Amino acid sequence: MLVALGAGLLAAWLGASAGAEGPLGPPSASISIESRSVAVGIGVSWGEGVLTLDGREHPFSVSGLSVADVGISKVSATGEVWGLSEAELANFDGNYYGVDVGVAVGGGSAGLAMRNQHGVYIKLRATQQGVKLSIASQGTTLKLK
Repeated sequence: MLVALGAGLLAAWLGASAGAEGPLGPPSASISIESRSVAVGIGVSWGEGVLTLDGREHPFSVSGLSVADVGISKVSATGEVWGLSEAELANFDGNYYGVDVGVAVGGGSAGLAMRNQHGVYIKLRATQQGVKLSIASQGTTLKLK
């Protein structure tokens, strides 16, 4: 389904600077994620995050992101969210699939794009230089607490 977005749309979206309007319009929210554990050869097993929407913070859990880098004890990431409103906050929960783009996005960190079954899109990038995030084969699950 995500492939149907087309490489051109995805490339343009990922090339847009943080907070800038891209093909999806302005971001509707922002997120930050902190891992709780990183196992060598396995990646991030799970973590927590905060969704900031209309000035309100909503904590959530995350599972299914992985990190290919060895020797990292903690990973943090930030991103933008599209297709979400306070009235449809429950649409944030879901299993996200996407494209691991492996390109530098601001500050030299690699970024990825993902979408859930409700049409919520997230552009995410690690805040540490050189850290490459990827989505686990079963997807990445985000759930509001």
